Amino acid sequence: MSVLRIGFIGHAGTRVLLVDFSNCVAAEVEKMARAVPDVVTTQPHGSVLILCDFSSASFDHDAIRALKEAAVFNKPYIKKSAWTGTESFPEEFRQNLMSFSRREFPIFKSREDALEWLVAD
Repeated sequence: MSVLRIGFIGHAGTRVLLVDFSNCVAAEVEKMARAVPDVVTTQPHGSVLILCDFSSASFDHDAIRALKEAAVFNKPYIKKSAWTGTESFPEEFRQNLMSFSRREFPIFKSREDALEWLVAD
């Protein structure tokens, strides 16, 4: 797993945290989900715009649990979240994750659409 899969990118003059789960097997998704708080918690509360790309990623029970835990832990730091590439992410898992974390995870067809929505305001 590359460190470059979790990092800040620029879009329209704004920093967005990209978490690139694309093409990851479930064990990699779990490891990355557990690594995200290390980045997010270095930022001010309520400041992080985060884009998660799940294109062709795989999931298992441990990966979903890690995503749930990270979503709860990161909540105070997140301003807005957006997801893309969710074709392989079961909707019932997303609903469960939103309920568990009390956060919204809007889905977009492309990274560009998600980025435009994240930086709008």
